[in-house]
Amino acid sequence: MADWVIVVDDDEVNLKIAGHILSKANMRVTAMKSGVKLLEYIKENDIPDLILLDVKMPEMDGFETIKELRKIEKAKDIPVIFLTADDSEGTEVKGLSQGAKDFIKKPFVPEILILRVRNMIELEHLQKNLAEEVEKKTRENEKLFLHVVSALASAIDTKDTYTNGHSNRVAKYSKEIARRAGYTGQFLEDIYMMGLLHDVGKIGVPDTVINKPDKLTDEEYEIIKIHPVLGSKILGEIKEMPKLSEGAKWHHERYDGKGYPDGFSGENIPVEARIIAVADAYDAMTSNRSYRYPLPQEEVRNEIERCSGTQFDPKFAKIMIEMIDEDTEYTMKELGK
Repeated sequence: MADWVIVVDDDEVNLKIAGHILSKANMRVTAMKSGVKLLEYIKENDIPDLILLDVKMPEMDGFETIKELRKIEKAKDIPVIFLTADDSEGTEVKGLSQGAKDFIKKPFVPEILILRVRNMIELEHLQKNLAEEVEKKTRENEKLFLHVVSALASAIDTKDTYTNGHSNRVAKYSKEIARRAGYTGQFLEDIYMMGLLHDVGKIGVPDTVINKPDKLTDEEYEIIKIHPVLGSKILGEIKEMPKLSEGAKWHHERYDGKGYPDGFSGENIPVEARIIAVADAYDAMTSNRSYRYPLPQEEVRNEIERCSGTQFDPKFAKIMIEMIDEDTEYTMKELGK
């Protein structure tokens, strides 16, 4: 497909000369006589590869035109080269500061016009292709990282005979609570990852303690309580995602300050940890345990409501209750199984 250039100049002779030169170089050319016409056209049509824009025009000069052009979302990155007979340094400085890529002097020298236009379009295509390739590799790396994290989470869950799939379910519940709370984009991806790894510290807790069918002794309970700190230390080594450690370290903090390991309260607890705490508690109550079957849904709902404002952030407890009320068949506990 031929490269497409829009030429904007109030002088019809200049338009014809530029159009003739570029057309002979096998480029598609669209000519316009004002900045106003350009803006109207861009709003309603596809975007070109390049705009050649005259600086001095009546009604709206090139500087005003490029300023308005950049306000149009789809036109923010269209490369613009100014056309000018003005050799002053001030004109070039102002043009470049407005986002122009280059200047071409009038009257046109055909070879220079073609060379500048081709080079600019090739450069833009190269940068775009490079950006797309980087984005593609980033997505591939993120997908691979998620697979590794999911495998690790599954390995941790298998330490507890009765909670297989726990981390996956907590991740899904956490993401849904966050979505309903109004969070979007990267926050949702991050909290899902944090949910998957919130119990990573259990890797350092003896299986005999995790799977003990009877009530834990005070000493055994203290051993269990080290898993948030241990998890934080493990995840703290992942410098690229510093927030990962927050979910692991503080998902057992309580809204009233009576949790562990640091006794944080209220909004001093990171928001991700407050969300994971509700999701974690829900899954704990709706999963098999060595000492009981999943609790009845009404009992789970009542417990979350009872602990709202003490164990849980009221905002996120309310959302969890809404999710429970919508789950009339009590199937949500099957998530991720």
